[in-house]
Amino acid sequence: MFRIHRLALFATVILAASSCTSKGTQSGSAPADSAAQAEASMTPVERGRYLTVVLGCNDCHTPGTFYGAPDMNRQLAGSELGWQGPWGVSYAPNLTPDSTGLASWTDEEILRAMQNGVKKDGSPIAPPMPWPDFAHLTPRDAKAVVAYLRTLPAIHHVTPARIPPGGKVTGAALVFPPPPDWDKPRQ
Repeated sequence: MFRIHRLALFATVILAASSCTSKGTQSGSAPADSAAQAEASMTPVERGRYLTVVLGCNDCHTPGTFYGAPDMNRQLAGSELGWQGPWGVSYAPNLTPDSTGLASWTDEEILRAMQNGVKKDGSPIAPPMPWPDFAHLTPRDAKAVVAYLRTLPAIHHVTPARIPPGGKVTGAALVFPPPPDWDKPRQ
């Protein structure tokens, strides 16, 4: 008799778990549906703000981020922390609509820089800018990022100029070691 009760209890637990699992699957789509609805209701500027956060733009372009204290009062105003590697030393520039940032850039020039790695003057953007990743943004999302950048407060800040390979580094820089054989660029 005790064995039958245990079997009945076991069957009840299995049925309950099965019911929860199927309900979880159905309700599991609800957050995805609500996320899609929230995304669809975003303005381009709201979408661009969201994208600059999840794409990590603040990581490099907002001062203090790599020191654990991003200064959001100077959000995306560029950094004086250099990135040193075989390319020399590069700095994350000011992305605000100031004359020291993107004020004179057209939307198309910003899109070209972000998705093709080409600066306003036609020169290549140095690492670690992940433009090859951003090249996969949808046109709508890429334009949303530009729309958001246009709404930032203009902050006057000239970031250091790129230092060519072998040049003297005078400030703080994250140094990338030479690549091991596996990671060396193949010609």
